[in-house]
Amino acid sequence: MLSKITSNSSLLFVRRIVLTKLLHTGSAVKNDNTLVDVQNGTSFENRPSIPILTSRKLDFPPKFRSPRQVWISNLDAVEEEKLGMINIHPDVFASLPRVDVLHENIRWQQLYRHVSYANTKVKHEVRGGGRKPRPQKGMGRSRHGSIRSPIWKGGGIVHGPRSPTPYFYMLGFDARLNGLRAALSVKLAQDDLHVVDSLEVPSDNPSFLEDLVEERGWGPSVLFVDDNDLMPFNITAATEAYGHFNLMPVYGLNVYSMLKHQTLVLTLAALERIEERILFHLHRNDAMEIRQKFKLDH
Repeated sequence: MLSKITSNSSLLFVRRIVLTKLLHTGSAVKNDNTLVDVQNGTSFENRPSIPILTSRKLDFPPKFRSPRQVWISNLDAVEEEKLGMINIHPDVFASLPRVDVLHENIRWQQLYRHVSYANTKVKHEVRGGGRKPRPQKGMGRSRHGSIRSPIWKGGGIVHGPRSPTPYFYMLGFDARLNGLRAALSVKLAQDDLHVVDSLEVPSDNPSFLEDLVEERGWGPSVLFVDDNDLMPFNITAATEAYGHFNLMPVYGLNVYSMLKHQTLVLTLAALERIEERILFHLHRNDAMEIRQKFKLDH
């Protein structure tokens, strides 16, 4: 009974916010799927009414935690329009923001592609030292066989760096999975995660994206994520001129890219795909095999 009262009160609170916003902009939603201007009383028949709350069934529903809610916005205009609100899973978007796990992921992504080309020469690579510098006996001096021995000045280097030296290693499965959850949760908590219906923009002019980002108060760097690697033409052309607006398919999403960009924009399809895959890995029954030590195939 208490949970029912709480849910009803939260729903009334959301409706009150939405109606306040609609009255502030001078519009309200009628029951006949037409948008009516409150101030002038005129209707726009070509614009259907938008769903304020969108029901969405969550996989592996949480037992002791309430789902988080996020707005769905548009990208077809500079002015932001709320198209609806959906529930998202708290195990994915409201997990503990482990700074140590985020650091492990960032360090791993910086090192696994790093190759050191520092190189030193050993004894047989140094120039000179072909003959014995002095006789073995009879001179009262130390015994040496080459002037390019490591104990001589100008000789070879022992235990020095040898090129190339890769720093590749594979981070643990749980650390990678929890890193994605922590990064997504931090973005949502800081109001830097936004969900849009699609990446379709009306113009390929780069200034359109600049005006859109400035109007909505997004950060200077934005990462757009879609469920497909074939992005729409207009947004691809618009982001080509900027290095701080980037596109990424959902299968390439990683902790380093999310933290590198201040604002993360997900399409609804990408959000569902991310949630589906992370929940699958959290509840898979062969986790012991996945957690085994990584080995390269020879």
